[in-house]
Amino acid sequence: MSAVLARAHCDGADRLVTADEPLAGLQLRCGGELPGTIAIPALFELVRKSRNFGLKLARTIRANDGNEQVTAWIEVDPAENGDCSISILSWQSASLPPEDIAAVAAHRAAIDRTVAELSARLDAGQRLLAVESQAADLTELTAVMRGGIGQPWTDFVSIEGNSHRQPLHWRLLDGAAVRLRGSDRNWRVSLLPQEVPGSEPIGFELCLVAETPLATPEPAPAVPGGDSVMPSNGPGLVGRDIAPVLRQPIARIIANAETIRTRLAGPLAEEYSQYAADIAAAGQHLLSLVEDLADLEVVESEDFNTAPDRIDLADVARRAAGILAVRAQERGITLDAPKHGEHLHAIAEFRRVLQVLLNLVGNAIRYSPDNSQVWIRLEGEGARARVIVADQGPGLSVEQQAKVFEKFERLGRSDESGSGLGLYISRRLARAMSGDLTIDSAPGQGARFILDVPADLLASAPTTAKQDDDQQPGSSQD
Repeated sequence: MSAVLARAHCDGADRLVTADEPLAGLQLRCGGELPGTIAIPALFELVRKSRNFGLKLARTIRANDGNEQVTAWIEVDPAENGDCSISILSWQSASLPPEDIAAVAAHRAAIDRTVAELSARLDAGQRLLAVESQAADLTELTAVMRGGIGQPWTDFVSIEGNSHRQPLHWRLLDGAAVRLRGSDRNWRVSLLPQEVPGSEPIGFELCLVAETPLATPEPAPAVPGGDSVMPSNGPGLVGRDIAPVLRQPIARIIANAETIRTRLAGPLAEEYSQYAADIAAAGQHLLSLVEDLADLEVVESEDFNTAPDRIDLADVARRAAGILAVRAQERGITLDAPKHGEHLHAIAEFRRVLQVLLNLVGNAIRYSPDNSQVWIRLEGEGARARVIVADQGPGLSVEQQAKVFEKFERLGRSDESGSGLGLYISRRLARAMSGDLTIDSAPGQGARFILDVPADLLASAPTTAKQDDDQQPGSSQD
């Protein structure tokens, strides 16, 4: 049995907690920290495999730190709690030729792609093309960024210690510390250029890497007149196994199609640019369908519930309008949301109310005529608090109103927009929050979708805006 040259230990989050030399030095020279996430790609992969298989694995790994090429024989022994013991049985190093230094950047890029909790594709001007994230504390930011496709990514983050006009040159932003909306964690920027020899980058991959771990969620606060409730429903087959596997490749299809459509990869005939636009649109539809199916699985589970809290419906409505503002502007549609200073306090789950309002406002934009208006109004009455979304669409008949909340109901539409699940899921969410979602409409007179939830009777009296009598509601049919 070979003598152990050095030992190391990593936890279940792939963080190298302790390490003897020479591994400790290599970890630091590869851009990592001690303790910190394993920064040596080959070792990171070996640890992951050992933990996933639950087996002790031993093999040769190769790594370089920009100056030396290291070849080492490593044994990884996983424990039941996810920790892994690492033993180094041999270690050889040799100086790298100058041309191999570029491999260091590739290794660091591989690490950042692996550990990034938000990824985005950017064009040459650092404008957003596609965004993907599964981090719980980045849900709202991801939705906002997706609603701001075409804007510089720097519009959505706070760059610490930098008040210069953004975006700066990408080399100045690479490695910058940032704060993200909705997250208490510290984050680092990694900008990976798509380069063509002899020219400036034609696009970028943005990776946001957490410098601090995500805190364990605390129990939900007590609801006046009731007990604390935490969602006990976990993801099922779609949400646990299928959706996570599909999201990334679909997002890459969309991003690559957008790169082709916008001719970032080079000149392209107009008809092929249109083909790429069709691919991107179909990819967006497929991604939305995957998300809807995952949500459907959750809301139909027997133990589904929500985490009620004291929220301001006016604030949620303004956020929904802000997220969808760009989409509305593209068609000349005005979103009339509650003004700053308006409040309507309620007992509901912020994230679920935002999800419902994004569906209602998004549908109103989709089915309203160009250059029309969508209203988001507040209404408080006794123990109930309501948000009303109305537009100037074609309206729905009594028969259509009876079907609009049914699963997979698309009211005979033959286009590719919508899955027919949005309103079904939204009503299930509303009822899980002790509320309801209803419709008031007539053909040719638009429609008003009304989200009703319990009012927060312990908060101050609601301040709402009065809806003009001559306003025309619109229809939302997804």
